[in-house]
Amino acid sequence: MAKFILKRVAISVVSMLLLITVTFFLMHAIPGGPFSPGEQKDLKPEVLEAIRARYGLDLPVTQQYANYMKNLAHGDLGVSMKKTNYTVNELLAGSFPVSAQIGMLAVVMALIIGIPLGIIAALKRGSAADMVSMVLATIGISIPTFVIAMLLMYLFCMKLAWFPTFGWGEAKHFILPVVCLCLAPIANITRLIRSSMLEVVRQDYIRTARAKGLSELMVIGKHAIRNAILPVVTYVGPLVASLMTGSFAIERMFMVPGIGRYFVNSVSDRDYTVIMGVTIFYGAFIMVCTLLVDIAYAWIDPRVRFDS
Repeated sequence: MAKFILKRVAISVVSMLLLITVTFFLMHAIPGGPFSPGEQKDLKPEVLEAIRARYGLDLPVTQQYANYMKNLAHGDLGVSMKKTNYTVNELLAGSFPVSAQIGMLAVVMALIIGIPLGIIAALKRGSAADMVSMVLATIGISIPTFVIAMLLMYLFCMKLAWFPTFGWGEAKHFILPVVCLCLAPIANITRLIRSSMLEVVRQDYIRTARAKGLSELMVIGKHAIRNAILPVVTYVGPLVASLMTGSFAIERMFMVPGIGRYFVNSVSDRDYTVIMGVTIFYGAFIMVCTLLVDIAYAWIDPRVRFDS
């Protein structure tokens, strides 16, 4: 196990270096910049040059990259080029807890609803419950999240006036963003569990367990679900990273003060340091979640070996 973890950590470090390098040079390869003349028409050329020199943008790109990596090695993600009173570390520290709250709630809701729906659909294959579950799952996957968000806002915010369209801090502000974020994961988890359960219940060890006289609840709960849930574990790792680090569209639409808004605004503002900071944070988070998923495999299924 230790050898496997060390190997995966080494691969993650190399992957992060590639991610940082590719993102940095692609970002600078795009014409324009945060302080280009087209973006700052009201400033004189000499003022723009002074600002560029202040942030080191007048240096060759390779020198900028070397300076950035040196600061990154000390945990310094730099100062925002648009929100000059804040460092990128401060922006991430203040916004991540908000994204994590709605993201974790969405993940929990997806698991609580999706797993039972998938099990019921598999055990009642061909029944009305199976067909309803699959129809709902197909709808959840097919309709884009932002379309669902607009429909929910129109119905529950404008027509019924049950929830606000913006704001943060109260329970009512969580409901619609969490619902929008969890619908697609519910659909995916339902389909994964159904397909896996249909395969597992045909296995010989399930027939043997039933032949021994074990109750159906014991057969399904102790033997079938433990193996059928493996595909869901694989899916949940990246899902947790994706939702907890902010859904850009949903946070933007509901004015949630999470990481998503900084990523969207930083791209449009060409705020290089914030773009890099959010990209690094997201990449590191998803790699950690993926590693935890691989380790969880050994606990769920002892047949998994980490010798390779």
